[in-house]
Amino acid sequence: MENFYTYLIVMIYFLSIAFLGYLGYKKTHSSKDFLIGGGDMNPIVMALSYGATFISASAIVGFGGVAATFGMGIQWLMFLNMFVGVVIAYIIFGRPTRRIGAKLKVSSFAEFLGAYYQSPRIRIFFATIIFSCMPLYAAAVLRGGVFCMQQVFGISFDLSLLIFTIIVASYVMAGGMKGVMYTDAMQAVIMFVCMSVLIFGVYKSLGMGFSEANSALESMKDKVPESLVAVGHQGWTSMPKWGSQQWYTLVTSLIMGVGIGCLAQPQLVVRFMTVNSTKKLNQGVAIGCLFLLITVGVIYHVGAISNLYFMEHDGKISIDMVNATDKIIPYFVGRVMPTWFLTIFMLCILSASMSTLSAQFHTMGAAAGSDIYGVCTKNSPEKRDKMTTIIRFAVLISILISYLICHSLGESSDSPIIAISTSLFMGICASAFLPAYFCSLYWKKATKEGAYASMWVGVIVTILLIIFVHAKEAAALGICQALFGTDVIISNGMLKFVDPIVIAFPLSCITIVVVSLLTRKKDENQIQK
Repeated sequence: MENFYTYLIVMIYFLSIAFLGYLGYKKTHSSKDFLIGGGDMNPIVMALSYGATFISASAIVGFGGVAATFGMGIQWLMFLNMFVGVVIAYIIFGRPTRRIGAKLKVSSFAEFLGAYYQSPRIRIFFATIIFSCMPLYAAAVLRGGVFCMQQVFGISFDLSLLIFTIIVASYVMAGGMKGVMYTDAMQAVIMFVCMSVLIFGVYKSLGMGFSEANSALESMKDKVPESLVAVGHQGWTSMPKWGSQQWYTLVTSLIMGVGIGCLAQPQLVVRFMTVNSTKKLNQGVAIGCLFLLITVGVIYHVGAISNLYFMEHDGKISIDMVNATDKIIPYFVGRVMPTWFLTIFMLCILSASMSTLSAQFHTMGAAAGSDIYGVCTKNSPEKRDKMTTIIRFAVLISILISYLICHSLGESSDSPIIAISTSLFMGICASAFLPAYFCSLYWKKATKEGAYASMWVGVIVTILLIIFVHAKEAAALGICQALFGTDVIISNGMLKFVDPIVIAFPLSCITIVVVSLLTRKKDENQIQK
C-alpha cells in the first residue's frame, strides 16, 4: 500500500508536468514564443522559474554534500546567491537587459551581445561556447536527479537515466520557453515546501534546538580526520584555515565561481527578456530572495548538521558513512526523515534537476538552432518564425549529448563531479561573457573588437589553467601528466588550488578595456543604449 501511494503521487506529478508542457505547446505559435515566451510572461512565474533554474541538483545534492565535508562556510555561497544572483542580477543587470533586449528585438543572450556589438562572429562564438561547454554541466545536473530516483524506486542507474531524460525532453521540445517556465513555477513551489519541512524534520530527529545543535557540532572539531585537518579543515561551523588548500577550494572555486558566475548564465539572463516591463522585474526580487534563503540556506545547513547525526548514531562523520560526496544528502534524508517524506524529497530533487535541465536544454537548442544555424544561413528576423522546427531539433541533439556524457560518468565515481562541474561552467561564463555583458549595459566605449578579444582571453586562459595548473581538473584530465610527467606545471605553493576564475576574469576585464580604447574609433556607429 505504501508503494501504491508513492507511485500515485509521482504519477500525479508527471501528469501535472505533462499538462503544463501541453499548455506551453498550445501557447507557442512562433519562435519568439519558443525562445522567450513571447516576452510577456507573468512576473511571479518568471521569478519562480528563475529561482528554480538557479537551484538544481547541484545545489541540493552536490553542494549539500560539499557542506557535509567543508562545513557551514559554504553558507557564504547562499549569501552571494541571494545578493548577487537575485538583487544585483535583477536590478543592475536585469533592468537594462530587458530594455535593450526589447529595443534590439532579440531572443537569446548570444543574440543580445551579437546585436549590441553588431558582430555576428560574437554571436556565433558565444553560442558555440554554450553548445560545447554546457552539456557537461547538464550531465552533472542530470546525474543528481538520477541518484535520487534510484534511492526511492530501487531501479538501475541506466533505467533511471533513460526515464528522467525522456520526461524532460518531452516538455522542453513541445512547449519551448512557456512550457519550461510553467513547469519551473510548479517545481519551485515543491522545492520550497520540501526544504521548509526538511529543516524541521532534521532538528526533530536530533532532539535539539538550533543553538544546541550548532554548539554540539562545534564541539566536534576533534572528530575532523587528520587528512582534512592537513588541508585546512577547522570544524564544521568554521571557515577553513586562511590560505589553506581547502580555503582556496571553497572560496575561489565554489563561492566565487558560482556566486559571480551566475551573473552571466545564459539560461538565467534570457529570463529577463521574458517580461515586458521593469516593474515586473522588480516584483521578482523579493520572491527570488525568499526562495533562495529557504532552499539553498536549508540544504547547506542540513549538510553540515548531518555530521552531528551520524556521529551520535553511528560514531562516524558523513563522508565516512557514504563513499561519494554526491550521495550524502539522499542517504542522510533517507535515515532521518519518515518514509512518506522520501517521495516528497525525490520530487524536490527531480524538480530541481528538471527545472535546471529544461533551461539548459532550451538554451543549448537556442544556441545551436537560432544563433549558430540562424546566422550561418542568414535567416532574417522575418523568417525567424520558420525556425522553430530547427530549434526543436537542436534541443534534441543537446539532450542526446548530455545523456551520453551522463551515461559515461556512471554512478560509481567518488569525486564530487556535480559541484565541481557547476562551479567550473559558471567560472567559464564569468571569465568569457561577464565583461562584455557588463560593458554592453554600462560602458558605451566598449567595442566589438574589445568584447571579442575578452571572450577569447577568458576562454583560453580558463582552459589552459584547467589543463595545466588547477590541480583537481588537471589531474583528472591527465594532459599535463602526458606532456610533462606531472599533474600540474606549478606544483609548489597554493596556486594549483586557486580557481581559474581568479586569474581569467581579471585578465578578461583588462582585455576588453584596453582593446576597446585602442579600437574605439572603429566602432563609432555601434548601437547605443
